[in-house]
Amino acid sequence: MTISQLLKLINDIIFLEIGGMPLIVIWLISGGAIFTVWMRFINIRAFKHAIDIVRGKYDNPDEVGEVSHFQALATALSATVGLGNIAGVAIAIRLGGPGACFWLTLAGFLGMTTKFVECTLGQKYRLVKPDGTVAGGPMYYLSEGLSKLGLPFFGKILSILFAILAICGALGSSSIYQSNQSKVGVAQVIPIIAERGWIYGILMVFLVGLVILGGIRRIASVAATIVPFMCGIYILGAAYVILTHFTAIPAAITTILTSAFSFKAATGGTLGAIIQGFRRSAFSNEAGLGIAAIAHSAAKTDEPVREGIVAVLEPFIDTILVCNLTALVIILTGAYNNPEFSNLGGSELTSAAFSTVIPGFPYILALAVFLFAFSTMISWGYYGQLCWEYLLGSRTAIIYKLLFLLAIFMGSVANPNSVIQFSDAMYLTMALPNLLGMYFLASQVSQDLKDYFSRF
Repeated sequence: MTISQLLKLINDIIFLEIGGMPLIVIWLISGGAIFTVWMRFINIRAFKHAIDIVRGKYDNPDEVGEVSHFQALATALSATVGLGNIAGVAIAIRLGGPGACFWLTLAGFLGMTTKFVECTLGQKYRLVKPDGTVAGGPMYYLSEGLSKLGLPFFGKILSILFAILAICGALGSSSIYQSNQSKVGVAQVIPIIAERGWIYGILMVFLVGLVILGGIRRIASVAATIVPFMCGIYILGAAYVILTHFTAIPAAITTILTSAFSFKAATGGTLGAIIQGFRRSAFSNEAGLGIAAIAHSAAKTDEPVREGIVAVLEPFIDTILVCNLTALVIILTGAYNNPEFSNLGGSELTSAAFSTVIPGFPYILALAVFLFAFSTMISWGYYGQLCWEYLLGSRTAIIYKLLFLLAIFMGSVANPNSVIQFSDAMYLTMALPNLLGMYFLASQVSQDLKDYFSRF
């Protein structure tokens, strides 16, 4: 069996279909919908409060933790605002039609509550070490939370499974996918990289290595600088393209809504749009995977619910805002159905769409792609490390870091098609143990939420 055949087999197992809908997608949709109703639409009613928290209105430097609310949000966003917003959206539109954007947005809306629940749990069950450093995430809330419910063995199994899958996600998905797809994007303006990917790989390994060796504080510091900058560049460019096609916006929205409930066979109709929308949304904002809870666990606060409310902003910024900007650029410029661009991949299609309005923008986009990939990798380097340490202890962490850097290099020379299939599979598997445990623990979050607002 070749590597490509093995990757296809893994992909087929994870995306097992029931009535044409992948089971993993149903799992994510159900989780987001159930938690949104259960928490009484916290994603809407606490939105303004979330902004106030991030602005520092409730910051207390004396509270336990390693980073501020803003730094925790920036770190988590640096892991999600990445190539999923550039390449992923283009892939969703290519495979599911413009209607995929509607379902992607709905998934982002539901994901806001899922993020709230998992990040509240991350804070609630975090481990504060004697030296003041913090470890948290699904590994801890699945184990400790379910143990308190009288299910210690079940909790331990889920936490170990999650940690293993997260390490696979970091080594086999985040590092390889981000390195691979960012190389493709940068190669459009620096052609030599297309033939000599190892040059790009060595550069990325060097830069990522410098940051991840410094731990969460250095990662948070770098993320807090890069995320606003790269998002600002991208949003300004997209806004310019959209404004130049301002009169076509109503037609574009009509196209999205019509396609979202279409029976057009070429893109799989409504089902194809739903599948691609939810699949790319999960890959983009990671709601339901639990991984962001690791970053939010490190925030300085004594109120777990408060940090959970901060996490509500992640899918909003990442999916509802940035992904939709990308989608509008691709649809308004007509790039998605332009025969000239039919052979282009994800990031290449987005770049082509921008270039129809801003000729020199591919160079700026190449920089954005590089920064997006870099920021995602440094955060995932940290996520995978904590999962590794949970299983094997901190003394062996250097082995993980070396494997992570090796995976980045491998991604720079790997085949793009195999990488995309494998990365989707590895990412979404984390939702299986995480969401299962969250159903048992959500009643605690609901009670804590009521208590928080009664005191607030």
